[in-house]
Amino acid sequence: MKQEATTATGASATLWDRTRQLASREILETALRLFTQQGYDETTIAQIAREAGVSQRTLFRYFGTKEDLLGGDQDRFGQVLTDTISEQPAEAGVWEALRAGVAAVLALHDNREQALERFRLLHNTASLRAGWLEKRLRFQEDLLPLIRARMDAASTVGTTDPRARAVIATAFACLDAATMTWVDNDGNGDIMDLYDECLAAVRG
Repeated sequence: MKQEATTATGASATLWDRTRQLASREILETALRLFTQQGYDETTIAQIAREAGVSQRTLFRYFGTKEDLLGGDQDRFGQVLTDTISEQPAEAGVWEALRAGVAAVLALHDNREQALERFRLLHNTASLRAGWLEKRLRFQEDLLPLIRARMDAASTVGTTDPRARAVIATAFACLDAATMTWVDNDGNGDIMDLYDECLAAVRG
């Protein structure tokens, strides 16, 4: 009987997790559809909740801000970026490590169509661009000690060295250029290929 109770509890937990995932996906898809149809700034939280069939209180249990309804939890993106770069082997160079982090973040998107709509909204909505810039600067600061450590491994340059900041800023600028080009091309091609092209142009 004890084993059955444990199994039943595990099954209930799994079902609960699946239910939450389905609800979260439904809310995200509803929000993205409304943002695309009528604009990000013109869409209200109340409208999203109503069309998704949940209360506003429930919606905020899944998503802390309106921005999270567009691209998911941005803090999670930052954590994945930092963790991925931290996990790269010691012999990996800074550009290689940053590329791995960028690829890991892009892989968080559910599918190509949703990624295209999200990037289109991000690049064409002033309020979203402003919010993304603020978060991007924070992400860059979080990455600074990781990239500085990889660069300083072969030198004696101190923390006043600007190279690490320049490298991180360049990687983010190339990601912006790649996603903007990808949106202009209606999602044709691969973002990472475009990222590599942008980085090669800068480094060349």
